[in-house]
Amino acid sequence: MKILVINAGSSSLKYQLIDMENESLLAKGLCERIGIDGRLTHKPQNGKPVYEADVPFPTHKEAIEAVLEKLTSKEYGVVETMAEIGAVGHRVLHGGIEFTESCVVDDACEAAIKKCFPLGPLHNPANLMGIKACQAAMPGVPQVAVFDTSFGMSMTPEAYIYAIPYEYYENDSIRRYGFHGTSHRFVAARACEIMGKKGTRVINCHLGNGSSVSASIDGKCVDTSMGLTPLEGLPMGTRSGNLDPAILQFIMNKYGYTADEMLNILNKKSGVLGISGVGSDFRDLEKAAKEGNERAQLALDKFAYEVRKYIGSYAAAMGGVDIITFTAGVGENGPDMRESICKGLEFLGVHVDHEKNQVRGKETDISAADSTVKVYVIPTNEELMIARDTLALVTK
Repeated sequence: MKILVINAGSSSLKYQLIDMENESLLAKGLCERIGIDGRLTHKPQNGKPVYEADVPFPTHKEAIEAVLEKLTSKEYGVVETMAEIGAVGHRVLHGGIEFTESCVVDDACEAAIKKCFPLGPLHNPANLMGIKACQAAMPGVPQVAVFDTSFGMSMTPEAYIYAIPYEYYENDSIRRYGFHGTSHRFVAARACEIMGKKGTRVINCHLGNGSSVSASIDGKCVDTSMGLTPLEGLPMGTRSGNLDPAILQFIMNKYGYTADEMLNILNKKSGVLGISGVGSDFRDLEKAAKEGNERAQLALDKFAYEVRKYIGSYAAAMGGVDIITFTAGVGENGPDMRESICKGLEFLGVHVDHEKNQVRGKETDISAADSTVKVYVIPTNEELMIARDTLALVTK
């Protein structure tokens, strides 16, 4: 079966078409500036030319129609007809407490996605628009929703509850959910395959412009660093991560900021950008640090320190760790950062081989010979995870 994977944003739509017979990528692309003017980049993987042009996209429906036209066209296509596409898998950010796993989209599923709009105000409405657009353009083709938060739903109450009045959990579903869940699930499953034993304890470090750490046993989430929103946890490219909540009141009172202005600072002007003043791209920070920029070095040190702390605390939560994995942009392509994070974890039995660690974007065992904990780079593949869930649900 061929499955179309959709990640719809408010003004963009990423897609991949995957042949599940051998899990091969047939085509991928991006629709940009939806509702503004429109641009389509379509990349077939069969040797046919790349298509890149301005295409008007008044809504997501026109974007999906353009994608389907390119997937089936003689010049740029990878399938003969739309009938070859057996199902569509959609990334949906927030499933709230309603969804502990992926589901086939029906009226009840759509209503539950809408119910989660307040929890994912930037993403959930756009995700639902993507689903509606596919339903209109591909009537009768099964649609599956894969929730970023479902991985975290196996956490026990002491891990997910916040120490605020319990009524906010009961009335407003305020709790830890965690994000990057599809990536954490993919990498944790692969780590369990590598270890090949029951009770495998995995700490996965999904490190990029957005970063999070998860702890899991046999692929089931024990804890994860992001919370009700993706703002909690590690300092990231532009997000603050954890901080004393009273800081907000102090700054707002002194500078007269509204709550929205303060949140904008925490989401878009903080993290390693805020510390360094250089930028949010870790490559720029490493270059600046090598040139003697002390704040850039401080930002890198702070990031590594916080990741290291999470690894230590999650090892404590699970009574040890069997394998530590690095994934996503920085995790897969940042040998210096990986080494910096692992330096200081020797007490856990973690030792990284410097030479083996000089790898980018490729699954590799970077553990030293004397490391009692395995350390791996495992490239993530969220789209394939979505496609696997979709296949499993539509062939039940």
